[in-house]
Amino acid sequence: MPETSDAEVLRNQILKQVAEYYRTAHEDRTFVPGRTRVQYAGRVYDEQELIAAANAVLDFWLTTGPRTEAFEQGLAGYLGVSRALAVNSGSSANLLALSALRSERLERPLVPDDEVITAAVGFPTTTAPLVQNQLVPVFVDCQLGSYNLDTEQLERALSDRTRAIVLAHVLGNPVDMDAVLEFAEAYGLYVIEDTCEALGSTYDGQLLGTFGDMATFSFYPSHHMTTGEGGAVVTSHARLGRIVWSLRDWGRDCQCVHDSPPEGACGRRFEWRIPGLDEPYDHRYIYAEIGYNMKMTDVQAAIGLAQLEKLPGFIASRKENFRRLYEDLRPYQDYLLLPTWSHRADPAWFAFPLTVQPDAPFSRRDLVTFLEERNIETRLLLAGNLVRQPGYRSIKHRTVGDLPNADRVLRSSFFVGVYPGLDSTRIAYMLEAFSEFFDRL
Repeated sequence: MPETSDAEVLRNQILKQVAEYYRTAHEDRTFVPGRTRVQYAGRVYDEQELIAAANAVLDFWLTTGPRTEAFEQGLAGYLGVSRALAVNSGSSANLLALSALRSERLERPLVPDDEVITAAVGFPTTTAPLVQNQLVPVFVDCQLGSYNLDTEQLERALSDRTRAIVLAHVLGNPVDMDAVLEFAEAYGLYVIEDTCEALGSTYDGQLLGTFGDMATFSFYPSHHMTTGEGGAVVTSHARLGRIVWSLRDWGRDCQCVHDSPPEGACGRRFEWRIPGLDEPYDHRYIYAEIGYNMKMTDVQAAIGLAQLEKLPGFIASRKENFRRLYEDLRPYQDYLLLPTWSHRADPAWFAFPLTVQPDAPFSRRDLVTFLEERNIETRLLLAGNLVRQPGYRSIKHRTVGDLPNADRVLRSSFFVGVYPGLDSTRIAYMLEAFSEFFDRL
């Protein structure tokens, strides 16, 4: 049996102390009603994530490395896709996916002023990459209750400039993907799924993020699992995967990784040609795209690997917390519109959305203020009607109709949490607060 080196002994001692530190400094989650914040979301972790991060720090691999590759393989395996590319945020993932559709290496690249159908209700970084890529968003209204893009309005959104659909599964609730894919196939459109809030949700038993040409994920602390900052683009389309890789890695054509041999992953690293140059050029410095640096670090990926193992449990907790809230809030449907979802969908809910009914004897602000005063965290439903947001009022765009449902979301909707950090005591406290509010009416 080989002897343990001094460095290995020290590492084991450090990691043992990291676990002890977690138990001393992080483990206590005592809940004091009214004093302890009932968050809508947050990171859920134990000593395994701290040990994984410390282990990566001790290796001092400061950028993308073996843990990132392992995380990408694990995520791709979970989803059943060919390729997952880890990036520094979900917003970056959206930017990379949209930018990939502009690549001249595609047979049908998007060009400036092409139109892309998207939803008026959602998070702005679903739409921002359209503007950043000189594309024209065509905003479709949402369905009240599901808050997703209304697929019955897709035909009305179509024009001779339509080239793609970019949709988000709002708060983890699956869009009607059959309708989307049928429409996209009929008109030859690309489909990108923004699945940042929906990791683990399924439609017809198929995981979201596996329907379109590409999908994006976020691993921000509020989402289904976390790497701190972090995200991913996934695809089973070989050329799109290569383009996203290039865009993420400065635009370079080479796809070498940390352990590629000196002659490169291609085996002929120093034999590539640049037009106008008489001698070969190093493939690592040939740039096929106008790219970015949006890579994930190995420390982030180490945390992600630990979180990925816990993902099934996280998803189960979200579903159970949602079920409890739904059952106990059903008596208040005269005042609140409860969430709806397709019978073909099994959402891994990001949050629990509510919309105050028009004839309710109180406003959204009244209810939200009541909950916040009891230390129950709330959030409005993302940007509401994005067209009315200051930064988006003057962009080039089209709308399908007047977006009345999006306006109602803007004025009357909010959500509370269902994340795994909400144990039964916290959920009960939240429900007691709702009950107290309605008892006062």
